[in-house]
Amino acid sequence: MEKLQSMEQFNQLKNERDVVFMFSADWCPDCRVIEPVLPQIMEKFNEYTFIYVDRDEFIDLCAELSVFGIPSFVGFKNGEEAGRFVSKDRKTQEEIEAFVASL
Repeated sequence: MEKLQSMEQFNQLKNERDVVFMFSADWCPDCRVIEPVLPQIMEKFNEYTFIYVDRDEFIDLCAELSVFGIPSFVGFKNGEEAGRFVSKDRKTQEEIEAFVASL
């Protein structure tokens, strides 16, 4: 999964692609739990570009999008937010897939 490098990249991606941003952090145990299933999810929903957003590097973006728990997912289509799966709770593969399917 590609890692977000800048706010300019964030704005470009959300406006030019169907994209799912995954907000996470290296120190987050619940984020580590879902890592093994992410390649399967990305392959199943390959019409989306999946981007890893380090919560600590992009804390202002998290505040702007009201992402206060991780792991969390926010999807964009045509430059507009299409959906969000945002909470501090651990997520299962099934829950993540249901969220992406709902976009």
